[in-house]
Amino acid sequence: MQLVYTFLVFVFLSLHSTGQGITILIDPGHGGSDPGHEAADKNLLPEKDLTLKIALKFGTYLSERLENVTVLYTRTDDRYPTLDERVNMANSKKVDYFISVHINGSPNTSIKGTESHVHSMSSKKSVKLARAFENEFKTRAGRKSRGVKDSDDREHSLQVLKFTEMTSVLVECGFMTNASEANYLNTSYGQDVIASALFRAMRSHLQETHKDISFTKKTASPSDNSKPDASSDKTYSVQIMSSKEWLDTEKGSFKNLKHAVSRSQVAQSGYRYKYFSGSFSSKSEADDYCNEVKKKGFPDSIVVERKN
Repeated sequence: MQLVYTFLVFVFLSLHSTGQGITILIDPGHGGSDPGHEAADKNLLPEKDLTLKIALKFGTYLSERLENVTVLYTRTDDRYPTLDERVNMANSKKVDYFISVHINGSPNTSIKGTESHVHSMSSKKSVKLARAFENEFKTRAGRKSRGVKDSDDREHSLQVLKFTEMTSVLVECGFMTNASEANYLNTSYGQDVIASALFRAMRSHLQETHKDISFTKKTASPSDNSKPDASSDKTYSVQIMSSKEWLDTEKGSFKNLKHAVSRSQVAQSGYRYKYFSGSFSSKSEADDYCNEVKKKGFPDSIVVERKN
């Protein structure tokens, strides 16, 4: 029995060290009796529930859309693993990446935006991944980025970053204490946008960092008559307008729309920003919503195909 165990350990370590696959541990913050930050509106979910939803969506994107990636979680339900348990799980399983998902809070309710935290700016690999997350939040996801922070910025260490032995980043997906962001993160659309941004950044980072590994999923042959893959990158959204100046997507006429509005920077001059609302799996749904949006003050709205 000992011989078999030794052999299995050898195989795992061999595969791990020769670039045959990447293991990512996703850590939904808080849980159980620890709700994390809470919104002023008690009808909204607390941080612990939203981090779990976003983390599971993020992990599903990774598992379904990338080859040679194993996704693990510190929790998949409403329980609270201690900080020691989270660190020990990452280190004992010798994962390649540790991503902790959180939502921020502040006494100043006007503060909003995403942040990506590392232990130290000297941790080059962690900083590179954190910057990739913030770039996706700022550009494709249209969120306000507050940048990459380390222990000096926070004036304290975070246990899950200080003691994990791999590339580790803690992402703050917004502020629960900001009413508009709390509402946004309580929508399936908002959670999808954040999870998709995390996925795109992670995918790009893996492809750039591990060039000896293929992360491309094999496509089905033309003779495969099975149902279309529900994890397809293709979705439809309604592009409602473009602008030369940055516009707050949570003010003015944007607030009249059923679905949250995301902003994407597309150029450095001229019409620099485009604004989108809704995410639909079928074009017919998007067409119906587009007609609704036109009646609410956005006559130039069009349906566009987008990729996650």
